[in-house]
Amino acid sequence: IPGRSYLVRGGPGTGKTTLGLHFLADGAVKGEKTLFITLEESEAQIRMNAKFLHFDLSGINFLDLSPTSEFFTEAQTYDIFSPAEVEREPTTHKIIDRVEELKPQRVFLDAMTQFRYLSTDPFQFRKQVLSFLRFLLERNATLLFTSQGSEGAPDDDLQFMSDGVIHLEFSTKGRTLCVTKLRGSNFREGSHSMRLSHRGIEVFPCLLPDAHKQNFVAETIASGIPELDELLHGGLERGTVTIISGPSGVGKTTLGCQFMKEAAGRGERSVIYTFEEEIELILTRCEAINIPARTMTQRGKMSLVKVEPLQLAPDEFANLVRREIEARQTKIVMIDSVSGYKLSLRGEDLLSQLHRLCKYLANMGVTVILVHEVEVFAGEFQATAAGITYLSDNFLFMRYMERRIEGTVEIRKAIGVLKKRLTDFEKTLREVEITRYGIKVSKPMVGLSAIMSATPVWDESAVIHTPKEPWQ
Repeated sequence: IPGRSYLVRGGPGTGKTTLGLHFLADGAVKGEKTLFITLEESEAQIRMNAKFLHFDLSGINFLDLSPTSEFFTEAQTYDIFSPAEVEREPTTHKIIDRVEELKPQRVFLDAMTQFRYLSTDPFQFRKQVLSFLRFLLERNATLLFTSQGSEGAPDDDLQFMSDGVIHLEFSTKGRTLCVTKLRGSNFREGSHSMRLSHRGIEVFPCLLPDAHKQNFVAETIASGIPELDELLHGGLERGTVTIISGPSGVGKTTLGCQFMKEAAGRGERSVIYTFEEEIELILTRCEAINIPARTMTQRGKMSLVKVEPLQLAPDEFANLVRREIEARQTKIVMIDSVSGYKLSLRGEDLLSQLHRLCKYLANMGVTVILVHEVEVFAGEFQATAAGITYLSDNFLFMRYMERRIEGTVEIRKAIGVLKKRLTDFEKTLREVEITRYGIKVSKPMVGLSAIMSATPVWDESAVIHTPKEPWQ
């Protein structure tokens, strides 16, 4: 809010000065007069650092009050008066003269903590800061100033005196920004992911699902495989979340790509965020089973995005997804896989982050497919190991099974449905075969035993063959 003072606090290297440069550069672009008052870093050093970040400082004025090398080489000392008493008055006059001369609309002071060393006691410091703030605000300037608060020298008094407080933090979980005070305005609470790059600071606010809604037709999305659509009683519904669970190599990603192939035929766009497999591997694998993924990407009907789990924070990934949805009208999003996504959380709560993202996508009418890998190949049936089942509207599971034919045992794959929120579904298992012609799904299997046990067994000898009627 113009005409007020705001405190930016944080440890070394958190981006306080960079945020101040953003603040002044934005004002310069809008034709406002800006002033950078530096009490620590020299103007030459600031300009050099700003050059690396591609900041245009041509419209920014400087008042350099940082110590010069002469102070050290000439060994200046004060024998009668304290340093605070000697240095305070010249510093104050320089600031007053520069402000009166320039009449800036935006002022950035780095750092207010230095005023503490120019004061003889805490009362004098507080009075000096309040007087300084009033001096600038009475001249219609908006002030952004930094603090170097620590346990030994807390800056609680500065937080009380300012109109707003922005916290910058850099930890093992990454960089975050948090607003705790903003007089006269509301603000989004919580810690928000932040990145320092060659473009300066990028902030990725936490996604608020309820703030984003879009009208859409609640229609059924078919897979293009009649037997699979029979199992699902038509297919998946638009704006729902589907979990495809199963062990490695059973065909989860391939099944998700099949829905995207059918969507491309309707002229709809899909996107896969892969946290594990390389893009070229997915393209090659799809082409080998008659899913023209490469052609789909070339025509803009599908996009594959490789995500390095430890390089993107959850809010940053959510911002990436949001741009895809709102800029390109994408209709299907597949996250492959939940385990890879969990790595990017850096210890944060998986359920809350995934719930927030899926809720946003569902509100926008996007069909979400979450690929979840269970670790056991053969063991007691397990839906998921991450406790995310409640997030899904539809739950498909794929697993291995044994098929015994005339004394020979073969490993086969099966698919079933555990949950479908909006419609009924088939309660049987069907065999799945992935061939060079595509995905083949059988009729409902009979002769199965121990379906929910370690390994389902399909005994061919148990199947009762009944003669078919003419119409069958």
